Amino acid sequence: MLDCKKALEQTDGNFDQAVDFLRTKGLAAASKKAGRAATEGMVAAAVSAESDKGILLEINSETDFVAKNDKFQGFVKDIANHILQANPASVEELFTQPYCGDNSKTIQTMLNEAIAVIGENMQIRRFSSFVVPGAGAIGSYIHAGGKIGVLVEATCDNAAAAKDPAFAAFVKDVAMHAAAASPLYVQRSQVDPDVLEREKDIYRAKARETGKPENIIEKIIDGQVNKFYADICLVEQQFVKDTDKTIQQLAAETGKALGTTVTITRFTKYALGEGLEKKESDFAAEVAAAAGL
Repeated sequence: MLDCKKALEQTDGNFDQAVDFLRTKGLAAASKKAGRAATEGMVAAAVSAESDKGILLEINSETDFVAKNDKFQGFVKDIANHILQANPASVEELFTQPYCGDNSKTIQTMLNEAIAVIGENMQIRRFSSFVVPGAGAIGSYIHAGGKIGVLVEATCDNAAAAKDPAFAAFVKDVAMHAAAASPLYVQRSQVDPDVLEREKDIYRAKARETGKPENIIEKIIDGQVNKFYADICLVEQQFVKDTDKTIQQLAAETGKALGTTVTITRFTKYALGEGLEKKESDFAAEVAAAAGL
């Protein structure tokens, strides 16, 4: 209320100019906060009603207190829905787009205004977008209120099967599994050959320490490589809800029940703040802010 009164005084009672004054003040407040580390926040997902398009998004805040705030969570939801509709190619392009809910402001302006209202630096860090090429569906899973998020795409050769609730349940189960099991690839063919050779070198060196002959060592390596694939490839992992079957077997069962062939084509997983470092000075500032200092 005091800010509004001051704005009207500064603009001689001109309402439109007062609004501009407040928005300018918000931009100035946002710039002051821009240098502060934002390593908290949340991961969110949005999937179209037809399940043929989905996005995964991470927006960061300075503190966990703000991440739990209704205004912050509403902002994240608005940005996720905008990305789903407007389909920006990058975060940089996203900032320049007019907000779908109000074409009078860009996403950058909307972010600056949210920073001014919420009172912390916030960053739209990254997003991934999937669009199903043909018959299939996209599913998502968000864990622990936005600490981990997964987006999964699965396809089939039957459009009717792709719309079946059982197909949707399968994709959601796979997303939940990926959140828990942290695969790195969908299948073996995607594994970097250099990564595989490095693993083989390690297995070979360990096997030679046992003194076994080379032909036995190669068989040992083959077994170790299969275990390696089972650890990092989604379709070879044991399903977390039923460890008696792999994800590939789950896909085959789902396809058989629906009269189609089910293929998991891709996934992406975000863990909140991964790759970001929270400096000790930032933590001290957070504590001081919480204490009102």
